[in-house]
Amino acid sequence: MLIDWFTVIAQVINFLILVWLLKRFLYKPILNAVDAREKKVADELKNADAKEAEAQKEKEEFKRKNEEFDQQHNALMNKAKEEAQAERQRLFEDVREEASDLRAKQQEALRNEGQNLSQEIGRRTQQEVFDIAQKVLTDLAETSLEERTVNVFVQRLRNLKDNEKKQLASALSTSPGQVLIRTAFDLPQTQRDSIKKAIKETLGIEIQPRFETEPDLVSGIELNTDGQKVAWSIADYLTSMQKSIDELLK
Repeated sequence: MLIDWFTVIAQVINFLILVWLLKRFLYKPILNAVDAREKKVADELKNADAKEAEAQKEKEEFKRKNEEFDQQHNALMNKAKEEAQAERQRLFEDVREEASDLRAKQQEALRNEGQNLSQEIGRRTQQEVFDIAQKVLTDLAETSLEERTVNVFVQRLRNLKDNEKKQLASALSTSPGQVLIRTAFDLPQTQRDSIKKAIKETLGIEIQPRFETEPDLVSGIELNTDGQKVAWSIADYLTSMQKSIDELLK
């Protein structure tokens, strides 16, 4: 079999031309189109990934903000509840304190009123008792009681301490004419002489005192001279009793 080299060469040339033409006008545009398509797809995928990442980021940001909002909301709600509870407790304490103060003031007012009433009753009672006692003792101040009163006064005079006797003697010596003896009743001369005798025996001084009657002494005798005083009276016991009652009523 004979080979027609011209034909072979022509076919080879035709094939090469066809390949070049295909590559030039078909394969290259197709490859370019494929490359462009692949690039476009790659870009779109890249954009999609970027958008997905951005979306994920926005989703996470939204989730974070939502969580922060929930936390802030819960914190504000808890704070509001705590403040409301604290305010409620404060108002409750204020009301309870005001009620306690009011109750204390009422109790104090009632206690003061009771004390004032008790003191007033006590004072009036003791005043009546003292008035009655004074009237009774004054009415019962007979001669025997008067003599006994003088004897008690003389005994008190004799029982003075040494320094008291010296002070009284000095006062009597300084102002012998200003000696005043007051009694709740008129003293007979014998009892006056008994008092002057007791002064002379006790103090060694003879005086001529001035005698006066003072019913307020309530069966008592009082010697006054130059700021010195020696006295005895039933009123002293009544005064002591009154002071004791006043102390109890305080």
